[in-house]
Amino acid sequence: MANLEVEIVAADHAVWSGTATLVKGFTSEGEIGILPGHTPLLAVLAPGLLEIAPVDGDRFTVDVDGGFFSVDSNRVVIVADGARLQEGASANARIR
Repeated sequence: MANLEVEIVAADHAVWSGTATLVKGFTSEGEIGILPGHTPLLAVLAPGLLEIAPVDGDRFTVDVDGGFFSVDSNRVVIVADGARLQEGASANARIR
């Protein structure tokens, strides 16, 4: 089964990277859910919570201040103006 390679970076630091089965968030157009095989996308990221379902571990959220959201070939890159992991981030996640 395919997975998503996810990378979340803030303007001044890397926040999280890892393999996930789902990424949910808000763009300027509304809520979006990304699953493996999603069509390519470039969108403006709205302030709010991202939800990440890592392959290993429990779902967790990241509070973002806006930015950009890119999807291409099962790779999701989120470049946020500011981002903070919420409590409960998986211990198995590669947090930087």
